[in-house]
Amino acid sequence: MIDPYTVIKGRVGKIRSLYNDGKYKKLYVVSFGKAAYPMTKAVSDSVDDILTAGIMITKYGHVPQSDLSTKIEVFEAAHPVPDHEGVAATARVIALLEKADRETLVVCLISGGGSALLVAPHKDITLSEKQEITQMLLKAGANIQEMNTVRKHLSRIKGGKLAEIAYPAYVFSLILSDVIGDPLDVIASGPTSPDQSTFQDALRVVRHYNLEDRIPEKARSILIRGASGEIPETPKNGDPAFERVKNVIVGSNKKAIEAARKEAEARGYETIVLSEELQGESRDAARWLAGKAINARNDLKRQSDRRVCLIAGGETTVTVRGNGLGGRNTELALAFAEEIRGIEGIMLLSAGTDGTDGPTDAAGAIVDGKTVERAEAAGIRSEEFLRNNDSYNFFKAAGGLFITGPTGTNVMDLQIILLD
Repeated sequence: MIDPYTVIKGRVGKIRSLYNDGKYKKLYVVSFGKAAYPMTKAVSDSVDDILTAGIMITKYGHVPQSDLSTKIEVFEAAHPVPDHEGVAATARVIALLEKADRETLVVCLISGGGSALLVAPHKDITLSEKQEITQMLLKAGANIQEMNTVRKHLSRIKGGKLAEIAYPAYVFSLILSDVIGDPLDVIASGPTSPDQSTFQDALRVVRHYNLEDRIPEKARSILIRGASGEIPETPKNGDPAFERVKNVIVGSNKKAIEAARKEAEARGYETIVLSEELQGESRDAARWLAGKAINARNDLKRQSDRRVCLIAGGETTVTVRGNGLGGRNTELALAFAEEIRGIEGIMLLSAGTDGTDGPTDAAGAIVDGKTVERAEAAGIRSEEFLRNNDSYNFFKAAGGLFITGPTGTNVMDLQIILLD
């Protein structure tokens, strides 16, 4: 697994050399995302002697202990729908960065979840309107690229605007990616990266999900005016704000997959990576994974001495049509269980590397060929729970929830299938 503390600890030498070589007089640390605590701690433990000030924003329950430098303000806020705590914390970030000058080095520690935690709504919309839009996009099944395209164009700090605020300071961003392909402008909505999307793209997203007439009027007006050129675009390539910015990806889902592959092989499994870009509807992904697993299991019948581990990584989505409780991983696991019903020798774990799956306390779930049958014997009908997007409560009743608590990292999801 990707350990944020370790990967940032390996970069503190670079931070110190940047500070010394640039003859900077101030060092600010701004950290936000689900992995903010371990990333910040690595810096706090190593460069407190030159640290001037810092702000950390992470999800509620993601600060295991208060042992950071006293120079760092610690905030917890809501994810995936932002709240007032996130707004207050982000206001502190903006106030700090407005003090930055050419003699300031700003270290940004960015991880997944940053889009919700670093929140400064456009001056013409309220937090409640931003919350409403976020909820609509989540329920519609929008993927992270689509979500963040809209977020960037309704924000005062996303889409490269943090770099604008900090200019002319030097900004060194260390980024833990939770997006397929590691696009800098999408991870945490790209606060220190040139934005590749436009107001027109954002408008296209809300129209694609038939939300244009449902989102708050002020937000719709901003997107329409922006698409027509009445509102300035987010900063793009060539903007002076990025002349003194360095963005570095320090961890990703690919590295997590590689770590899982090595561990499986150390345990005697022949390992096959099925996909590093698993996406789309969770149920569709489950059917595809089940087909791969069943075919591989059939091959094993002719070679009984083999043990195989299939691995996939990425991030699926769920279009919410019911009123149940669940996340993309528990929904994928339940749909997978239905596909392999009655088939022995197949077991799946689908889990979020951050330890949370949607608005639940589970990372995901574990299933095998008998999961559905065991549930039915107890009077629990899987298809009813799946129809109601209630996968969490299915596994809570039938067993199989995978609960880790916050892991301190966030590099999307892993699906691990064991065939024996």
